[in-house]
Amino acid sequence: MPSPFSTRTALLPLLVMAALVSACGTQDNPPAAQSGPPPVAEVGVVTLAAEPFELTTDLPGRTAAYRVAEVRPQVDGIIKRRLFTEGSEVKAGEPLYQIDDSVYQSALNSAKAAHLSSSSLSDRYEQLIQDQAVSRQAYDEARATSLQTQAALERAQIDLRYTQVRAPIDGQIGRSAISEGALVTDGQAEAMATIQQLDPIYVDVTQPARDLLALRRDLEEGRLQKVGDNAAQVTLQLEDGSAYPHQGKLEFSEVSVDAGTGSVTLRAVFPNPDKMLLPGMFVHAQLVAGTRSEAILAPQQGITRTPRGQATALVVNADNIVELREVRTERTVGNRWLISAGLNDGDRLITEGLQFVQPGAEVTVVPAGNVAAPAPTAGQEG
Repeated sequence: MPSPFSTRTALLPLLVMAALVSACGTQDNPPAAQSGPPPVAEVGVVTLAAEPFELTTDLPGRTAAYRVAEVRPQVDGIIKRRLFTEGSEVKAGEPLYQIDDSVYQSALNSAKAAHLSSSSLSDRYEQLIQDQAVSRQAYDEARATSLQTQAALERAQIDLRYTQVRAPIDGQIGRSAISEGALVTDGQAEAMATIQQLDPIYVDVTQPARDLLALRRDLEEGRLQKVGDNAAQVTLQLEDGSAYPHQGKLEFSEVSVDAGTGSVTLRAVFPNPDKMLLPGMFVHAQLVAGTRSEAILAPQQGITRTPRGQATALVVNADNIVELREVRTERTVGNRWLISAGLNDGDRLITEGLQFVQPGAEVTVVPAGNVAAPAPTAGQEG
């Protein structure tokens, strides 16, 4: 059995060889040199500039006639003639229907005869009473009868005049609900026809009451420039997407709040000389509230949101150090955000390379290449 000394003597050459191999490896592969400071990241920035901004709000709405009048008879009778063309323009006072007037003409003749007789008797009694040839009571009765027959005569004249049904307003008349030979009655529920004044024409739109309050507050505090005295300019987009050629005006006083929905009804008035707008049409109204003289519009690529929904932006300060800003966005304007707080004129907003930098890091700035040309500065809010 070999001794421990002989075993250690046999392993000694192997240990020496392992040490030599290790020394050679250390000489051929020296330790890596200590790394220097990390390179400065390069980011693309957009320099923000304040600019005039026209505030508009896109609201759905429907057109409504400026005035509506339902034509109804004021006397009973049979329709003899219709005197208008359906769908035509009519003027106030223009005859529309002729009711058979034979009965009313006879009543007028009878009222004339009765009034002539009573007035003659009253005149004779007036002369006789001066000579005390008749009593005062007889004269008073004759005078009262004369006045009553006068009133009956005037009523008969009115009834005869009402046998010709006339247009109460200017406007476009629709289809006729009755034809010749139909019986009509005073106070009937069914209208004979309807007249609508279409020039000018109303456009009724709704928006949340809170938006109207914000709009008024901006006007009062001078952040918006009024288009007119207590008025705002309105433009229209038709159902087919085309623009209506005439501009309208909305009065802030012409509003009412729906207690159930909390919405505000806004009524705008538009000229409609070509009758392009008809009642009941669906349109989009662009409410031009005013102009913000120094608005900040930031590219959407430079605005991010935290998990809590807070909008943030990274900007580069004068020392080329990245700063984190919390911002408040109001609305989108094409490919940009309208900023109401957090960013200022002259700020360098990072839009490219955001994933490579953190607040407090030093960066090299270059013009951003991921931002398209800005959309028009007229802002629309749906």
